[in-house]
Amino acid sequence: MKEFSGYQHGINLGGWLSQSDYSHEHLETFIVEEDIKTIASWGLDHVRLPFDYDVILGEDDFVRADAFRYLDRCVEWCGKYGLNVILDLHKTPGFSFDKGEQENGFFEEERYQDIFTAMWCEIAKRYAALADRVAFELLNEITDKKYAVLWNRIAARTIRELRRLAPDNPVLIGGIYNNSIFGLTLLDKPYDDHIVFNFHYYNPLVFTHQKAPWVDNMSPDCDVNYPDSKVVYYHKTAENIGAAQAEGILEFAGADIDISYMEWEMRVAVEVAEKLGVPIYCGEYGVIDRVSDERLLRWYADVSAVFQKFGIGRAAWTYRQKDFGITDPCRSRIRDQIIKYL
Repeated sequence: MKEFSGYQHGINLGGWLSQSDYSHEHLETFIVEEDIKTIASWGLDHVRLPFDYDVILGEDDFVRADAFRYLDRCVEWCGKYGLNVILDLHKTPGFSFDKGEQENGFFEEERYQDIFTAMWCEIAKRYAALADRVAFELLNEITDKKYAVLWNRIAARTIRELRRLAPDNPVLIGGIYNNSIFGLTLLDKPYDDHIVFNFHYYNPLVFTHQKAPWVDNMSPDCDVNYPDSKVVYYHKTAENIGAAQAEGILEFAGADIDISYMEWEMRVAVEVAEKLGVPIYCGEYGVIDRVSDERLLRWYADVSAVFQKFGIGRAAWTYRQKDFGITDPCRSRIRDQIIKYL
């Protein structure tokens, strides 16, 4: 399987240029140069930088004069400390993975698709000369299966246009069901030799997102151990996530949900990669801050071992806050241990 060289061990900078209030104070202080220096000191090789269209586009949907102020800042800092960067468009006009954003129309309205492609062309033009250390991730977490064919079409058009400006930058594409591994099976074959297929890994979801208030049906009292029996996971998933996801648990032949379950799932991604000759990359993975230190470390140890076994590059979610922050006070006791698994 091809390796996504230079992007093997990373971390997300979630909540800075995305999923925030975009206030001047926040943008200036949430991530500073010292944070990038710290990340480099951990021995990582890259950061994934989520950003929303709100920091790029003005009210008229044209790129603002100061659009690249913070992207440039991060890219410069990363260059100084020897880190590569994935520029991840987390939200575009007409679409957000977050239902609360109420963005809609991107997959149906050509004007939104035109804005999307034009925005990526401006980004491509800006960072084409840095292809050895800046990659582009087209869009975060496509949601519904009904968008699979449309997304392939939009991605192909966008890549075709941006390649005229940036022929060599890696371009990451994720699939449906919020960048699920299954979504990779519905992506078209790579458009060129610089395409990377991207998935996220938060499985089993009832463990990594237990007590999360934004997950439909999730009980605030949900308490899940890792590892545990498949029967326990089936019932807890049915109660707190949904019947369809619970049935998926039963498809696994093993008796316990443990490292063998992770291998079983990720092997699907590896098979896609080998069949199509494309590198694969896990752009997000992690455990919510409602989980105990001991349980979190068991999960991290196993997922890290599977990534290593298959040679999958990855970036943990996330550096600070957003309910998953590795540098947050709640993880201070085990932070050094977590870092060893990144």
